[in-house]
Amino acid sequence: MFLIDHENNNRGLTDTSVALELAQSLELDLVVVSQSKDTPVAKILNYGKLQYQKKKRQSQSARPTVKEVRFGLNVGVADYNLRIEQAVGWLSKGDSVKFAVRLRGREHQYREQAGKLLDRIVSDLSQVGKVQSLDKRALIAQVIPA
Repeated sequence: MFLIDHENNNRGLTDTSVALELAQSLELDLVVVSQSKDTPVAKILNYGKLQYQKKKRQSQSARPTVKEVRFGLNVGVADYNLRIEQAVGWLSKGDSVKFAVRLRGREHQYREQAGKLLDRIVSDLSQVGKVQSLDKRALIAQVIPA
């Protein structure tokens, strides 16, 4: 088998018993990294640490993929542009974005304007994402990557 030691140096073809003795002398484990037909590749490392890092990577990749952006009815141009740029970045990474327009107090009289704001958001993001759901009653739009 090909052996890679604990310092990532290639030791070349090595007998299994010699590799096991070397791993035991370093108080580490001998792990088969690649099982090929002719010569497997084994590495001397701490197996518990490897498992921990693998589990950590899996939990990071399982992060929630829905980002939420909330707007008020009277959102400024600079704030709107900033949020749209953030959403473009998230959509390009593969996350979906949920937009919500909040109305407070007497702003409920202007629900049509809030609907137009959602339409504007959808049209601005039409090149990088597509609409999964557009609920003008709840004033929510969900955009997924195109």
